[in-house]
Amino acid sequence: MKSLRNALLAVCTTGLPLAACAQAPALTTFSVGTTTVTASALASNMSIIWEMVWGPDNFIWVTERSGRISRVNPATGQVLPLLTIPDVTPNGESGLLGMAVVLAPGQMPPVPTYWVFVVYNYTEQGGLKEKLVRYTYGNGTLSSPQVLLGGIDAVSTHSGSRLLLLADGTLLMSTGDAQQQTQAQNPASLNGKILRLNLDGTVPATNPTAGSLVYTLGHRNPQGLVQLPNGRIYSSEHGPNNDDEINKIEVGRNYGWPNVEGFCDLPAEATFCTANNVREPLTVWTPTIAPAGLAYYDHPAIPGWRGSLLLAVLKDHKLTQLPLDAAGLTIPSRTDFLTGFGRLRSICVSPEGKVYIGTSNRDGGGGSTGGADQILTLENRAYVPTATRPATAFAFDLFPNPARWQATVRLPAPGGRLTVSDLLGRPVYSVQPTGTTATLDLAGLRPGTYLVQADGAAGRSTRKLVVE
Repeated sequence: MKSLRNALLAVCTTGLPLAACAQAPALTTFSVGTTTVTASALASNMSIIWEMVWGPDNFIWVTERSGRISRVNPATGQVLPLLTIPDVTPNGESGLLGMAVVLAPGQMPPVPTYWVFVVYNYTEQGGLKEKLVRYTYGNGTLSSPQVLLGGIDAVSTHSGSRLLLLADGTLLMSTGDAQQQTQAQNPASLNGKILRLNLDGTVPATNPTAGSLVYTLGHRNPQGLVQLPNGRIYSSEHGPNNDDEINKIEVGRNYGWPNVEGFCDLPAEATFCTANNVREPLTVWTPTIAPAGLAYYDHPAIPGWRGSLLLAVLKDHKLTQLPLDAAGLTIPSRTDFLTGFGRLRSICVSPEGKVYIGTSNRDGGGGSTGGADQILTLENRAYVPTATRPATAFAFDLFPNPARWQATVRLPAPGGRLTVSDLLGRPVYSVQPTGTTATLDLAGLRPGTYLVQADGAAGRSTRKLVVE
């Protein structure tokens, strides 16, 4: 496998088309409806891949629990190490955990500067702690670390922690209860929470409690976070010996732990839920499966996965599809794929509709093989993107442009959908107009150039929008 990968790397440096470089040997195939999905190895010889995010540079950014941050070329599989953080303490389940990558304010390609957020465990005065640090990436290096949040209680288990950049320009961070169960219900504690921060570490003015980073409370060990284009947020969470959960995250809600495990289906739980604004999970697993990374799939490359959450599973060694109903309030079914590759922890989706999975077989958990970890590519190799209709297929008005807080879209006919994306094609905002006029709320978008796409009965049209 290594010699094949090296040969592919050599071929890709000769200038052949990207598609030719992407055809790594198939490890397995499986069916999603009528679609054949091929799994191949993108990168190997890694160790406990904890996080993978699709970066604004169209590379996959990766953390490994020992402390290493890398960029991975999705065309060649080349791993480009950036930094091994010196004060990471990998102990049990602790170490370098979640990551998020974003263009620094005012930056645009082709020579941008990025902010890279990481959360990790470290040792302070002989005890294990957790902190959130922001690095600056430019000219191929990570530098200028700034601690945005530190001193969070930690032990070698139940540290969380995913990071999620929201469309409104804030950051979510999940924390575990650090085996201090009652702290999950303590609003003054940062453990057992989902926190929301501005990108400088300050408290957003719109958080549910003034001066508090707490966005939601009552969590045990949430290890997956994703936001859909419509703004809805979902999380995966480890239960004790029962009731692993998928939750719909709603601002200010209580998620029950440790007073409630799973649904509010016992008398004492029902009483607590009524009194404490508890949001029940969408679905649970007993026996537990150890749910980890969570992504949303809505690409025509694999039609059978559209409108679904995709969940990487550790203990049960599988990828699980969780389709959402139209309201995003129920998960009507669960379907498992990709068994046979061991513990799956991290997941991301490219703008091309490819799914990337990171294994975690060296982490010492249930069923760990101790073998090298890898990044897997899942793709429909028969998929050919359909050419979109030119903008002249139908016209729509967009004003003012440039805009600062709001923009108005005037459509030729009612209905359809409006999607605002960044220049890498990643949706940041969407709305379904009820008439021929719609208002785009731009208050949460950073200054820069965006694409406004209108889909309707007449076809599809796209226009650029400059946000000041």
